[in-house]
Amino acid sequence: MRNLGILAHVDAGKTTLTERILFRTGATYKRGEVHHGTTVTDFDPQERERGITIFAAAVGCDWNGHRLNLIDTPGHVDFTDEVERSLRVLDGAVVVLDGVAGVEPQSEAVWRQADRYGVPRIVFVNKLDRPGADLDAAVRSLRERLGVTPLVAQVPVEGGVVDLVGRRTLTWVDGEQRVTPEFDGPARRRLEEAVAELHPAALEELDAMPDETLRAAMRDLTGAGTAVVVLCGSAYRGIGVEPLLDAVVDYLPAPSGDPAAPLTALAFKVHSGRSGRLTFVRVYDGALAKGDTVWDAGTGRTERVGRILRVQADRHTDVDRAQAGDIVALAGIKAARAGTTLSTREHPVQLEAPPTAEPLVSVAVEGCTRADAHGLPGALAALVEENPSLSVRTDDESGQTLLSGLGELQVEVAVTRLREAGVAVTTGRPQVSYRETVARGVTGLIHRHVKQDGGAGQFAHVVLEVAPLDGTGFAFASTVTGGRVPAEYVRAVEAGCREALAHGPLGGHPVVGLRVVLTDGATHVKDSSEMAFRTAGRNGLRAALEACELALLEPVADVIVHAPAETLGGVLGDLASRRGRITGSTGESVTALVPLGELFGYATDLRSRTRGRGTFATRPAGYRPV
Repeated sequence: MRNLGILAHVDAGKTTLTERILFRTGATYKRGEVHHGTTVTDFDPQERERGITIFAAAVGCDWNGHRLNLIDTPGHVDFTDEVERSLRVLDGAVVVLDGVAGVEPQSEAVWRQADRYGVPRIVFVNKLDRPGADLDAAVRSLRERLGVTPLVAQVPVEGGVVDLVGRRTLTWVDGEQRVTPEFDGPARRRLEEAVAELHPAALEELDAMPDETLRAAMRDLTGAGTAVVVLCGSAYRGIGVEPLLDAVVDYLPAPSGDPAAPLTALAFKVHSGRSGRLTFVRVYDGALAKGDTVWDAGTGRTERVGRILRVQADRHTDVDRAQAGDIVALAGIKAARAGTTLSTREHPVQLEAPPTAEPLVSVAVEGCTRADAHGLPGALAALVEENPSLSVRTDDESGQTLLSGLGELQVEVAVTRLREAGVAVTTGRPQVSYRETVARGVTGLIHRHVKQDGGAGQFAHVVLEVAPLDGTGFAFASTVTGGRVPAEYVRAVEAGCREALAHGPLGGHPVVGLRVVLTDGATHVKDSSEMAFRTAGRNGLRAALEACELALLEPVADVIVHAPAETLGGVLGDLASRRGRITGSTGESVTALVPLGELFGYATDLRSRTRGRGTFATRPAGYRPV
């Protein structure tokens, strides 16, 4: 078995490659096309309308005695959390590069995500049939932008590829693969030398390296993350698909796990559709059977598995059992969310959940009619359950309901899904999520919380010091000595301080980038309590923030714009007018750091300024002072 993801920058050809894999393995009887809206994995109406992948879709197929579970992931930066949750449960990945563009911004982002989870990967350089495609340039971009050692296992020829490991040439005529014994000896030698530099066993046989020694060494290097195997072809024309499948089997690892051990499974996706509420899980250990009762250690609840489904995008097949290594969907699970661990009550386990990125863009949503307003909270809750990177809150000042996400496109897709669910809404103009931070702190701020209104009183005395902290985190410490504030009250002060971070004094935005130290305090023998010190921590930090010098932060993005050389002057001027800071420029591209709020509607403006020939990509780059 192989559990793998297909990862790439938007429009590099992930979905087309997935469609060709399904066709070549016999999982589908005809080739789906993105531009025709006939693909298996992009089954959502919005995906077909926009021509991009929005939701990670799981499919399965068989190749040479191996079961392949594939997850086709989104390439657009707004849906990066879908990629994150998928990578958490995968054993390997195929990273698809555009043969013309090489490593693009989102290619780099998904590569770093895979690094975080230690996911071995191979690279497929796609679209080599296009004018301007260059395998050597794509390989250089791997070295320079990702800092990896590429092992080029194929080189392109007209209508096919040269398989350097198998010493043969593969060509495709009318969709059929043909094999001839010719191969490129010098290119094979370069591959052997590159592998021998990194693998001792290969070095010993460098003079006459057998194919199996080379293949085994490349598998070891791939699994260790020391190097990456590079293949090439054209998914659209079906060139290179079969050898890519062979490489998945040869170089990417099989899932490890013990089917006889107690159950451990991680939920990584929740989806509600025509089959009802489905919880997608990866089984790490043990087995699941239809009708089993499982334990959620995080909430202390039991859940009953109603059905187990093999998933083929939006089509499902019932199975009676899933075991270690399987990726399946469960029906009947009511409360599990993405990140929930399912185990047994006798052997409770809680795995680390994938992190959720903070929302950057918000819109106000309002029901068009009384019935829509009544149905809106439930519809929003269902959206957030499916996609944890979305959030919903009520603005304290305006009373409006705010829907927030990672970008303008993600929020736009979410609003469309509300309307598809039968809830008509109006929306306000997108707004970015600001943050407040401490530019200059205060020391020795004293806050006393005293309350006497009959019955037990409340007393807490704290002295706080507030200072800036690099980054957007929060740190708390206590230097109180002599037991003047007991440890349980110190923890209560910290909890109160964290509550105060939710709304800053500048504009009610979350406060980040500060360090709080409890330097002194006092208690009352009868009236002190954890609640009193929590209140003192909250109100004391609020008072301290009022006394600090604060700065407003806004989200910024790295932007790369590709446009004809004769239009770059206008592009540069436009980026400057959007408060962008130019960080690089070549013949037909510009890179810049631009406030996210200035990029709303940029796609339309860029097309107008470049006569429809300009394209751009963005990547979140944190927060900067406004």
